[in-house]
Amino acid sequence: MPLMKSWVESASSADTPFPLNNLPYGVFSAPGRRRSLGVAIGDQILDVRALRDAGYVTCSNLIPAGRPDPFLDTTWNGFMALGPEIWSLFRNGLTSLLSDCAKQDEIAPLLFPQTDARLHMPIDVTEYTDFYAGRHHATNVGTMFRGADNALPPNWLHMPIGYNGRASSVVVSGTDVRRPWGQLKGPDDTVPRFAPSEKFDIELELGAIVGTSSFGPITVDQADAMIFGYVLLNDWSARDIQAWEYQPLGPFQAKATATTISPWIVTATALAPFCTDPPPREVPLLLHLQDTGPMFHDIHVHVTLAPKGADPTIICKTNARELYYSAAQQLAHHASSGCPMNVGDLLGSGTISGSAKTSRGSLLELGWGGTEPFSLNDGSTRTFIEDGDTLTLHGSSLGDGYQIGFGTCSGTLLPALDDPFKG
Repeated sequence: MPLMKSWVESASSADTPFPLNNLPYGVFSAPGRRRSLGVAIGDQILDVRALRDAGYVTCSNLIPAGRPDPFLDTTWNGFMALGPEIWSLFRNGLTSLLSDCAKQDEIAPLLFPQTDARLHMPIDVTEYTDFYAGRHHATNVGTMFRGADNALPPNWLHMPIGYNGRASSVVVSGTDVRRPWGQLKGPDDTVPRFAPSEKFDIELELGAIVGTSSFGPITVDQADAMIFGYVLLNDWSARDIQAWEYQPLGPFQAKATATTISPWIVTATALAPFCTDPPPREVPLLLHLQDTGPMFHDIHVHVTLAPKGADPTIICKTNARELYYSAAQQLAHHASSGCPMNVGDLLGSGTISGSAKTSRGSLLELGWGGTEPFSLNDGSTRTFIEDGDTLTLHGSSLGDGYQIGFGTCSGTLLPALDDPFKG
């Protein structure tokens, strides 16, 4: 599919992450302006509430009788609940309005510059589950702690492993993150101590947003149809807290500080041209997880680290197709026990790492557990994140003369609070 042309001049360029082919969904506000649903197009945001107030059929006629008007909301949950048929009608209507030059004079006043906008959480996160679906990441971490011969747990090639995280700690890009306190016990400590994390880290992930509900087991194809869209996701991780707490039930406080997502939801429809085949399977998957087609995505992702006052350094480059389980397989497995899945559920993919050292999606891997410092452009080195560092995830799929971008997923680490229990 080539670049689709829009009368919005900034959208008809190979350089913009938000061409007409994309049309991602977010929430924005500005001084003196109400918070509203928005659609990114070029360097502008189309105000969905203003579009609704103007009476355009793409909005006002989509709402079934008796349903609340989702275009008056300040998250996309109500719209998602209307289902895939309405998602498609709305997107088709937007595409028509933004490509038809005859509508330019009517729609142009409903656009707002992105540079003047503040972006907010695009959804209310109902539940958050984080998976461990990157094989290179799982192998690297397992090698560090169990040796190369026992790197992958026995169940890893049979099912997507995950844990239930905290929906309350999911924040939008640009939100500062505070270094957490927790229980630490190093190899030389005889007893644990309560202290700020000394090994704070990121995980480069893709987040899938569930757009419809289910109340029982579902197939992989059904799960794929339930996914509304995707965001970049950074699962901030306190590795030293994690090392002491994770046995026998897995991550807990180490993952509860924050999870940052990018502000724009890139729809599954926009990413459909970039679907790729699954990886080779060493062991056959059980029936409820078997591959049924191309459900992975060719999304180029990279991470930058910028010390306070310094320019950013690219510390990792990889691709989302490195994942071993798709979001649809993760969702189908999650629901297989009868677990209800809800509109607004967020599924983290797990860390996306490649085979090369420069493609490792966490500092734990890049610095090999703290034993191999890596260099930044300003001459400093890192093994884990230092106070004042800004970590930013970037991602895009590259088409024929266009790209599908996510916007950035960024956070700055602030120093730990003073001892909350001192005295």
